[in-house]
Amino acid sequence: MSRHDDDLAHGTAHGCSEYLDLSRRRFLATSATMSAAAVVFPDWLPRITLANHYSSTRDVMVSVFLRGGVDGLAMVIPHTEARYYQLRPTIRTPAPDSMAANRAIALDDFFAIPPAMQGLLPAYQAQDLLVMHAVGQRTNSSRSHFDAQRFMEVGKPADPELTTGWLGRHLASVPPVHASPVLRGLGLSSGLQKTLVGGPQTLPIADPANYSIGGSSSTRAARTAVLAANYAQSVDPLRASALDALATIDLLASLNLGAYTPANGVTYPNTSFGRGLRAIAALIKSDIGLEAAAIDLGGWDTHASQDPNNGQMAQSMAQFAQAMGAFWADVIATSYPVTTVAVSEFGRNARENGSAGTDHGRATVMFAMGRGIAGGRVFTAGWPGMAPEQLERQLDLRVTLDYRDVLAEIVQRRLENSNLDFVFPGWTPTFHGVTR
Repeated sequence: MSRHDDDLAHGTAHGCSEYLDLSRRRFLATSATMSAAAVVFPDWLPRITLANHYSSTRDVMVSVFLRGGVDGLAMVIPHTEARYYQLRPTIRTPAPDSMAANRAIALDDFFAIPPAMQGLLPAYQAQDLLVMHAVGQRTNSSRSHFDAQRFMEVGKPADPELTTGWLGRHLASVPPVHASPVLRGLGLSSGLQKTLVGGPQTLPIADPANYSIGGSSSTRAARTAVLAANYAQSVDPLRASALDALATIDLLASLNLGAYTPANGVTYPNTSFGRGLRAIAALIKSDIGLEAAAIDLGGWDTHASQDPNNGQMAQSMAQFAQAMGAFWADVIATSYPVTTVAVSEFGRNARENGSAGTDHGRATVMFAMGRGIAGGRVFTAGWPGMAPEQLERQLDLRVTLDYRDVLAEIVQRRLENSNLDFVFPGWTPTFHGVTR
């Protein structure tokens, strides 16, 4: 469950009505339905040429979705852009050269981060974190959370026939890293993220340390045996789905994830996001053949009382940065081959609204982290500017870098998959040197 869903449970939800409704609806799909869709190679797969050998050199992919539409101008500040301060008189972060106690931290001579984001500084300074700005969906301008999230997760806008996710199609078009994998893809959620749909041996598991069939522990073994015997007589995909789930239960129980000790004295934040990244770290280090994981962090639909310095936005940014920083120190800094990417469906208006918040916009920020990422810098495919004539509809930062360009380069160069026309159908990517 994401932080936003925790908020919903406690009656403190934020955001527009569409976002609140989407947060409830997106978890209605059951694990059985999603895993059944993921365990068989669908009709389109024969177009893909699979290698006849197993690979163990490609990175594990961790996809972080920041749901709700992140205000990229609050998260990564163009601190020498005068219009930033003019358009945001009450929700701006003071410039790095100011005397304010909450002044921004310069990343270079143009961009800075607010103090709430300082948990990412060690990864950035180690050149393992690439920050990208003015990012989004160049061929889709929807400001609907539902549409924009779906288009981004399937990797193609406005195509109702495309029901699988870009990361699920990646898994389906490369051989597994282990000869007999049990769990190749993991969604840290009660319902599989669209990003992973279509991936073989892929399951939604909200809490890997306590994954079980439920019920009394005294009869669990007997009930598991009965289920295994019954489903063994079924036909695929139901048979494969059920047996994979049962095998995953046994596997996770054998790992004792609750006793996992992170490296370098790292302590993950005690939040759903922090605990989720800790579980992903433990599974990666267990070397069970996990190749991809997806995890969400909500709470970014900041229409009112945004306050990036002391309020809601600051809390969300700190939670994100601290957990990602812990994952970097625990996993990436210890040389595990992992690439982590964080995206959001769209950004916010450049100008603050009358409620000291921001409304749905276009471009935002994106983060890529890993030893194979050309980090330690802020990259734009051309800064669009914030003058009235430079803003889209005089409201929004323009998209100059399509998120699929970044993902496609990572898929080919870090995940060793050259089937880009299959993973991102209809898109011809441009590589920008985001990988080493």
